[in-house]
Amino acid sequence: MKRLNTNMAMVALAAMVLSTFSGCSRSEAEAPAATSSGGISPQKFADAVHAVMMADRTVYAKQVVTRLKKQDAPVSPSEYWQDEDHTIPLPAQMFRMGAEIVNEDPTAGFTYSLTSQWPLNPQHQAKGVEVEGLKFLAENPGENFYSEEEIAGKKYFTALYADKAVAEACWTCHNEHANRGADYPEFKEGDVMGGVVVRLPID
Repeated sequence: MKRLNTNMAMVALAAMVLSTFSGCSRSEAEAPAATSSGGISPQKFADAVHAVMMADRTVYAKQVVTRLKKQDAPVSPSEYWQDEDHTIPLPAQMFRMGAEIVNEDPTAGFTYSLTSQWPLNPQHQAKGVEVEGLKFLAENPGENFYSEEEIAGKKYFTALYADKAVAEACWTCHNEHANRGADYPEFKEGDVMGGVVVRLPID
């Protein structure tokens, strides 16, 4: 596995300065090999950018969305914010919009997304190695999942992280959503609602 390019390494190092991240894995022994010669490994890069993503999402969910819901504010969070006045996006929508910007940027060097075995949005339906990753996360609380996969003839390092209910706005929205199926769980604080996927192309 080759070293990541200089720009990607700089982004990851900056991210590690901003936030700490877990070193857990599918098992450290089973995780894809780290790079040599001083380069940052795909696993450390993925862990670093994930830490920043989750910090931003948690702040938005707790300090903006949940705060507004508890106040008699003129602005409120709504799934249909694009069609309604005085509303803002939900945390998952903010996360997805950021992911779309990164995914469309050819210089970013990675992509990220949400996935779930109970998707309220069909775009988040688990596929490929994500299915295995979600099963692993459910059976191994506190650990991350790392693997390699091939998509359209290109190899990727893929990391999955537990997507937990970190704010009341998260679990109440899911529990009250009209798209919930009969087998949909009743979430509470700290529950794993799905996964966050980070993918990096590798040679």
